[in-house]
Amino acid sequence: MEICERIMMTWAGAKKIRIALLDDHAVVRHGLVACLREEEDFEVVGAYANSRELISALGSLFVDILLIDYSLSADDNDGLNLIRALKVRFPGSNIIVSSAHYNPATVALTMRAGALGFFGKEQALPELIAAVRSVSVGRMHLDPLMEAEISAMLSSDQSNSNSLINSTELSPREREVLRCCLEGMSVTQIAEKFMRSVKTISGQKRTAFRKLGVHNDNEFFKIQHQC
Repeated sequence: MEICERIMMTWAGAKKIRIALLDDHAVVRHGLVACLREEEDFEVVGAYANSRELISALGSLFVDILLIDYSLSADDNDGLNLIRALKVRFPGSNIIVSSAHYNPATVALTMRAGALGFFGKEQALPELIAAVRSVSVGRMHLDPLMEAEISAMLSSDQSNSNSLINSTELSPREREVLRCCLEGMSVTQIAEKFMRSVKTISGQKRTAFRKLGVHNDNEFFKIQHQC
């Protein structure tokens, strides 16, 4: 009896994991809030429909976990750009991405951009609970099967990615920009690294993508291991 009482007192006195979540679909947002609040050690301190609301709230709100949807409305800042923006403005933020786009390319890109966890929306909810607990203490969390897929893909793709970047159609500066992109660097970070303007780096990246026949980061990441 005494042991049970001590366990209950420890649980009750434990610091709660404070969570802010972002999803532009009201039904999903309310469902996630309800699910997370069932855990005794979780506290949902905010639920937001767009990135502007979230970023504004984070100016005065302490959170342990940011649970953000990968794809928001067309006029919102989402995906890799949002992850990078959050890491710049709130460097200590622990980010979990939730998305219906649950594939190795998308997951790997988000982790490179600064996320610590990824929850596919078709996964069971206990996986999300496990991710929150792991990421809240700074540990990376992925489903073991997804982690294995990404590791195998990256291992086999190292030489192929080099052959793609070394395409004779690309200029030397376009190649170095793409190498930095594959390392997870943003356009701003690349501009700072080479002491060029953001506009110049953006133009070189855009031109390189056009020469390779891709339109965005996701497509580039995918084709670099299909060459």
